[in-house]
Amino acid sequence: MCCWTSTGIELCLWSGGSSLLKNLHCLTHFRNSEDDERCIGVRLGSTVGVVDVDSGFAEPRCGARSNMNNLTMPVKFMEVRETVSPLRCVIRLVLCLSWALFLLALPGRAQAPASEQKTITLEELQQLALQNNPTFAQADANIKSAEGRKKQSGLYPNPTVGYQGEQIRGGSFHGGEQGFFVQQDIVLGGKLGLNRQIFDQELKQAETEADEQKLRVVTNVRMSYLQALAAQQTLELRNNLSKLADDAVETSHQLANVGQADAPDVLESEVEAQQAQLGVIMAEKNQQRVWTALAAVVGNPRLPLMRLEGKLEDFQPVNPEELVEKIVNESPAVKIAELGVKRAEASLVREKREPIPDLQLRGGMQQNGELSGPNGRSVGLQGFADGGVRIPIFNRNQGNIASAKADAERARREVERVKLVLRERAASVVQSYTFSETAVDRYKNQMIPRAQKAYEMYTKKYQAMAAAYPQVLIAQRTLMQLEVSYVTALENLATSSLSLQSYLLMDGLEAPAQPGGIDKPVRETNIPFQMTGVSPQQ
Repeated sequence: MCCWTSTGIELCLWSGGSSLLKNLHCLTHFRNSEDDERCIGVRLGSTVGVVDVDSGFAEPRCGARSNMNNLTMPVKFMEVRETVSPLRCVIRLVLCLSWALFLLALPGRAQAPASEQKTITLEELQQLALQNNPTFAQADANIKSAEGRKKQSGLYPNPTVGYQGEQIRGGSFHGGEQGFFVQQDIVLGGKLGLNRQIFDQELKQAETEADEQKLRVVTNVRMSYLQALAAQQTLELRNNLSKLADDAVETSHQLANVGQADAPDVLESEVEAQQAQLGVIMAEKNQQRVWTALAAVVGNPRLPLMRLEGKLEDFQPVNPEELVEKIVNESPAVKIAELGVKRAEASLVREKREPIPDLQLRGGMQQNGELSGPNGRSVGLQGFADGGVRIPIFNRNQGNIASAKADAERARREVERVKLVLRERAASVVQSYTFSETAVDRYKNQMIPRAQKAYEMYTKKYQAMAAAYPQVLIAQRTLMQLEVSYVTALENLATSSLSLQSYLLMDGLEAPAQPGGIDKPVRETNIPFQMTGVSPQQ
C-alpha cells in the first residue's frame, strides 16, 4: 500500500510470514537531519534499515533519540522540505521494494534445503530390514540345522558286511571255511522315536526363535524410527529456539544503544544465544547417531539421511498392566522356556529306555573246503547265523537318568525364572510409560496452552506498544522449550508403549541363539534385554 503524505512517500507492508512480527511495517521516505541526505527508512521488527537514495547505499540504523517505545512502532523522521519529482519517487519506490524483498527472502533461502530433502516412511524402512537384516538368514539356518538333527536322530544304524575265514589251510587236505557275513543291530524300546521327539522340540524352539527374531527386528526398526522422528522434531525446535536467541541478542544491542539495556543484559543474551547454538549442534549429532543406528538395523549402513514421515502423536494408548500379563504368558521367551521343559522331559524318557538292550543279529554264507565221505568231495556252501543281547546287569543307565531328572527340574524352574525376569524388566518400562503419559497430558493440555496464551497476550501488548519486544521473545522461547520437552515426553511414551506391546524385544541385531545347546535348556539371549533411556528423570 502506497500513500502520499506531507513528509513524502510511505510504503506500508503487512508482514505475515514471521511468528513474532505480525504488525504493520512502513518504509518511510525522510530527510536525514545530520547531513541533509535523502534517505528511505525500512523498519522490520526492531531494526531500521536506511537507504541513501542518491548513492544507493543501505545500512541498518537505530535512531539515537528514540526511546524503548520507538522500537515497537514505525519510525518517522523529519519532514521533507523540498518538492519531490515523480521520477525520483518511482526510483525511491523501486529501491524500497528491492530492499524489503531482500530482507524478506533471506529466511526462505535458509529453509530451502529442508524442503528438498527426500522422505521415507516407516513401512519402507521395515521392508528394507526384512530384505537386508542378516539375522533372518541366521534364524533360517538354525531351523535347517534342527531339521537335520531331527532326521539324523531317527535313522536306523547301518548294517556291517565283512569277510570271515576259519581253519584255513592248504596242501592235500584243502581244508578251511571262507565266506562273508552281514551284521545288523535291531533297536528296541522305541528309542529312535524318542530321539525324534527330543529333536522335534529343538526344531520348534528354532522356529519360535525365528518368529521372535522377526519381532525383534521389526520392533527395533519401529523403535529407531520413533527416536529418529523425535530427533528430527527436536532439531527443528532447537533451530527455532536458536533464531529467537539470536533475535534477542540483536534486540539487546539495540536497547543498549538507546540506553535501555545494560552491558550485563547484553552479555547474558549472548551467552543464551551460544547455549542455543550448542543445543542445535547437540540435536544434529543426536539425529546423526539415531539415524546411523536405524540404518544399521535395516541392513543398509550407507542409507543417506532422509526426512521421516509421520508424527509422534500417532499412537494408541495402552493398558500397561494387561500388557505385562500378556508378556508373562505369551512372550516368545516363555514359549522357548516351555519348549525347553518338553525337550528335557523327552530326554528323561529316552534315558529311561536306554537300559532296554538292542538285538544284535549276524548271519552269512561260507565255502567249507573240508573233504567228507568216501568219494573225497568237499562239504561246499554252508550258512551260519547268531544273535544276542546285552544284559543290563551292572549298567542300567542310572547316572544319565538322574542327570536327565535334574535337567527337567531345572527347565521347569527356568520357566518360572523367565517369567519373573520379564516382570522385573517390565516394571521400569511401565513406570516410564505412566510417567510419560502424565507428562504428555500436562504439556499438551496445561503447560503449552498456557504458554501459548501468554505469548499471544505479550504479542498483542507489543503490537499495542504496551510491552517491550524482549518480553515477546522470552514468552516464545518458553513456549518452544516446553515444546521440546513435550517431544521428549512423547518419545518416551511412544517407545515405552512399543516396548510393552512387543514383549520387550528390541535388539534386532542380536544373533538368534542356537537351540539344543549343552547344559542350556533356555539361553539367556532369549530373554529381552534391559531397556535403557526411558527413565522419568530423562
